[in-house]
Amino acid sequence: MTSAWSRRTFLATSAALTAAGGGALMLATPGAASAAPVEDPYTALRTTWSALILGEGFSPTAEPFKSRLADLGAKASQWLETMAPVDGSLWPDAVFADPDPDTDAESYVLSGRMADSFIRLNTMAQAYRQQGTGLTGNTALRDAVLTGLEHLSTQVYNDGQTRYGNWYSWQIGAPQALLDVCVLMYDAIAPERLARYCAAVDHFVPDSAVASYTGTSTGANRVDLCRVLALRGVVGGNAAKIALARDALSPVYPLVTKGDGLYADGSFIQHTTVPYTGSYGSVMLGGLGLLFALLKGTTWEVTDPKRQVVFDAVENAWAPFLYNGLVMDSVAGRAISRGEVDDHRRGHPIMASIVLLGRGASAAENARWRALVKGWAQRDYYSPPLNNPSLGLTALARIKSVLDDTALTPIAEPAGHRLFPDMARATHRRPGWAASLSMADRRITFYETGNGENLRGWHTGNGMLYWWGDTFANGQYSDAFWPTVDPYRLPGTTVSRKVLADGAGGDWGVALPDVNWVGGVTDTRRAAVGQYLKGLTSTLVAKKSWFFLDDTMVCLGAGIHGRDGAAVETTVDNRNLGPTGNAPFTVDGSAKPVTAPWSATLSGASWAHLAGHGGYVFPGGATVKALRENRTGRWRDINRAGSTDPVSRKYLTLWFDHGTDPSDATYAYQLLPGATEQRTAARAADSGWLRVLANTDDQQGVAVPSLGLTAVNFWFGGSVGPLVADAPCSVMVTEHADGTATVCVSDPMRARTSLTLTWNRAVASVLSKPGTVTSATTGASLRLVFGDLSGTRAATQTVKVRLA
Repeated sequence: MTSAWSRRTFLATSAALTAAGGGALMLATPGAASAAPVEDPYTALRTTWSALILGEGFSPTAEPFKSRLADLGAKASQWLETMAPVDGSLWPDAVFADPDPDTDAESYVLSGRMADSFIRLNTMAQAYRQQGTGLTGNTALRDAVLTGLEHLSTQVYNDGQTRYGNWYSWQIGAPQALLDVCVLMYDAIAPERLARYCAAVDHFVPDSAVASYTGTSTGANRVDLCRVLALRGVVGGNAAKIALARDALSPVYPLVTKGDGLYADGSFIQHTTVPYTGSYGSVMLGGLGLLFALLKGTTWEVTDPKRQVVFDAVENAWAPFLYNGLVMDSVAGRAISRGEVDDHRRGHPIMASIVLLGRGASAAENARWRALVKGWAQRDYYSPPLNNPSLGLTALARIKSVLDDTALTPIAEPAGHRLFPDMARATHRRPGWAASLSMADRRITFYETGNGENLRGWHTGNGMLYWWGDTFANGQYSDAFWPTVDPYRLPGTTVSRKVLADGAGGDWGVALPDVNWVGGVTDTRRAAVGQYLKGLTSTLVAKKSWFFLDDTMVCLGAGIHGRDGAAVETTVDNRNLGPTGNAPFTVDGSAKPVTAPWSATLSGASWAHLAGHGGYVFPGGATVKALRENRTGRWRDINRAGSTDPVSRKYLTLWFDHGTDPSDATYAYQLLPGATEQRTAARAADSGWLRVLANTDDQQGVAVPSLGLTAVNFWFGGSVGPLVADAPCSVMVTEHADGTATVCVSDPMRARTSLTLTWNRAVASVLSKPGTVTSATTGASLRLVFGDLSGTRAATQTVKVRLA
């Protein structure tokens, strides 16, 4: 039996084999029993890609897919009805013609509209191919897609056009959507047209785009470029393009020690200085999953053994920032200002990508990851993934397959602490709650703005302390927090109220504080973390420390100075109570008004409690200001592409007012997430539970006798309690019930060639120590001499001892 091939398939396969260095193409002919038809690899790849972008394994008549497919059809119908090709646009509201093409803000907008026009055609093509859209196989829709492709090709996206505006629109946004449409509508597009579309892609995304791992060709951007090259090869039958795409992924895999990429400590950086696990990191993870799946089992399968780094990063880099379905805003960069996608809606695609990536991992990894995803998805009561309107059908299908898998036992949220010194971040998880801390130093920016986004994120790197409960407050930063919160009063931050302009400091994370001491030490359960803070375009300086413990976070501040002629404040917390929230607020047992506005100066306050959230303890009493208010803002205020509709939320804010131009101001408080009023009051009454050993410009330290814990951040070395250090370092000592102790040390400055630490405690012997300990003396006290710590990348060094 013969196999009939189309002329296009014949030519494409011949070209592919020639490009790949293959031998002669053998075709079956009548009577030639010994010859078998050669399978067209590009047909198989197109089939695979169609399944990857359309989804598979779901019923179009079952929810949530039925409704989502209907929505897809409605959106496609809208684009069909409003399409009106004229010079300079395909839709009246998406003019892309640039009268003065360059790279200014106007050109950025116009290039974005060009890319968006391709994305609309992609939506229409998916509605044409998907079942249950109401437009499945509709010839008018098909013809409109083909007309649109030709119009954009003739008008703007062709090999004679010089790009303008945003490079991303030309090299990633437009070609990805274009090539997806070419795959979905392949049989309806004339070969001559396909050739022109491929030539346009070659023009804007030449092989040289991945020739070096620099500039805009790193991390997530590199994966996106490789996706374009791979699909260009699939659509045009070019084996060399697919091989180039596969091989150009290799620089993404290895761990890096500077710049963009994954780090050994689990950090992920994009744009050189921005922690981006939850945004660009999500794109990279999703892109790698798609390409691994596309090429699996083919001549071009990804076999680079370094890809295991990506598999390891699922639990080392991404999982620590996922909590009950959300991905923490501390690693989302400027994406926090995008009103249509909150932290939950950013977390769900990561979960779906992990499921997809699991197909290329080991059976054990795949099973564990699916169990992790099932746990996150089941616990996301605030924003269930299957209700996420921004989640594509493919991602929905992957998550639903996990939820429906009765053989899977969901994995619970782990307890423990993770430090990410390479991106100045930390996460802390305890039964019932989780927290995340964001800081800045000479390697990590205060914040990122760009493309008119995140215009007022100035102080997110000033020690912002995020926290969520397991069954409460999961929407704390999801519910219109960013456009309505006072950007000078972000939780945990110390800031100057000096007025800043939108986008102050410059675009793309260029603003970096000239400080080195940022980081800390952890035993994986508890941690001592510190930040030498310098304000963005202000004279503010401060020393801030956080001691992350079992049921509390102890927060200390000292050496707070400012000379801007502006007030300086430290925000204890700023809770988003929603549009109608009136959570009761109690101070030292006295209930305060639940109506807004209300404000007060709380003199000598020992503790405070916000119902449904948690408690706050002020050791020795403190003067704290409180405010209950209704705040109104617009997404447009923080993102020039955002909605102009006003949104309002109620807030309860607590802060220390250090006054105008303070000198050597301090603060101290405990934050107890989820604590009841009774437990908060009891902690405040137990004056011996916490001992603040030091809170000065030189050292900050605490002791908690019931935990056997002593922790100190030595800004300049010195003596604090039983600990003596001859140089800056972070130290945490924990005595255990079995007669042993753990001594944890790090050099957050990454500069020590030697460090001597003395613990004035009788020690019988050293049980284990890292290679950096060059000598250890036991007896009436423990003396440890560390060698060069600068090469440990601020990692914790742990010494275990037996007490005398």
